[in-house]
Amino acid sequence: MKIGIIGAGNIGQTLKAMLASVDGVTSVSLGDNGGGGDTHVDAGTGEHLGAFVSQHDAIVNALPFHLNQRVASACAEARRSYFDFSEDVESTSFVKGLAENEKELVFVPQCGLAPGAVNIIGASLIASLDGVRSLELRVGALPLSANNEMKYYLSWSSSGLVNEYIKPCDALYRGEPIKTLPLDGRENIVLDGVAYEAFNTSGGVATMCETYRGRIDELNYKTIRYPGHLDHMRFVIHDLGLGYRPDLLTQIFDQAVPATIQDVVLIYVNAVGTRKGGLTQRSYIKKVKAQELFPATAIQTTTAAGMAAVIELWIKGELKPGFVRQEEIAFAKFAKTKWGAAVYG
Repeated sequence: MKIGIIGAGNIGQTLKAMLASVDGVTSVSLGDNGGGGDTHVDAGTGEHLGAFVSQHDAIVNALPFHLNQRVASACAEARRSYFDFSEDVESTSFVKGLAENEKELVFVPQCGLAPGAVNIIGASLIASLDGVRSLELRVGALPLSANNEMKYYLSWSSSGLVNEYIKPCDALYRGEPIKTLPLDGRENIVLDGVAYEAFNTSGGVATMCETYRGRIDELNYKTIRYPGHLDHMRFVIHDLGLGYRPDLLTQIFDQAVPATIQDVVLIYVNAVGTRKGGLTQRSYIKKVKAQELFPATAIQTTTAAGMAAVIELWIKGELKPGFVRQEEIAFAKFAKTKWGAAVYG
């Protein structure tokens, strides 16, 4: 299969390197409007977009979320399967509409880490229980160390970070879908003896609220950070009003917050429910450090591996046609792929 990746940023570059070793992938090309791609493609203007899409069997969209609809539409028009990393809820709904009544192609948004692998893992924990009271999805992409007031350095897209900090969050409460406020719901978590805080952010539950409505009492997603980060974000976004200027806030983050290549990804998924008449708990805990499993940062490794595993399953014919939800992907199969096993197994 010929795979085209649009977006030659760090994630796109890492994914290309991973896919080169996946069985069934015959070629991988990077399209970008800068100098990092193999081919010039500008999704913003549409320049060369249709031609690039038509030259491949599937397209991976590794661009900022505001370009998702244009790339997904180009794939639908050219009859090519579509994958993206987005946490954006609105663009995912658009992709779902494109895939309606589709019998051949796959449209798989929200691949990667969170959303992505964390939803696949959560679904597997749910499947091990007879009845489910709660499912907690917790993920953090953090610097290994930080001495600034934010207790944070950038390790991924600042526009994606801002988007998940300001958009309403999906959750289930007493089995019914609700919207919760971003930067709300603070809780304290201790993992391996280190204290963290977690709070609501948008996009991490993907489509799970729709899938598990009426089947799970409580379901929510929260981002893990070092203690103190949340208060600073509330001040910037709420008190200074920069939540109404996401473009400006993104620009400030890019200019003022250092980027790091020394990062760590924390994954904590916890399910509580009944099994054979008794109350029980199932959990998945993982910590991945930069350069530990692949010559890349931890967020690049975990995000690209989640996508590479899903693409391998698609090549093997393991994904149904049409719109594919992350929770529909079996973790047992996901964890047997080359990169699913290496990073999440």
